[in-house]
Amino acid sequence: MNWDRIEGNWRQFTGRVKQRWGKLTDDDLDRINGRREELEGSLQETYGIAKDQAKKEIDEFIKRFDKEATA
Repeated sequence: MNWDRIEGNWRQFTGRVKQRWGKLTDDDLDRINGRREELEGSLQETYGIAKDQAKKEIDEFIKRFDKEATA
């Protein structure tokens, strides 16, 4: 799965995003609106992590969806 698919179906993915990153608010998710860079920035700010760590966590999040889709 690529990020374009998540971005295009953002409303469907917000529940899973909130499960993974529970500190993100509905307002955060509305602001992010499927944009990966916005999600990275929100993770950095909310969780106090580096940009590389935020990217890594998002990549792992996407891989999890790939595994679920093929299972």
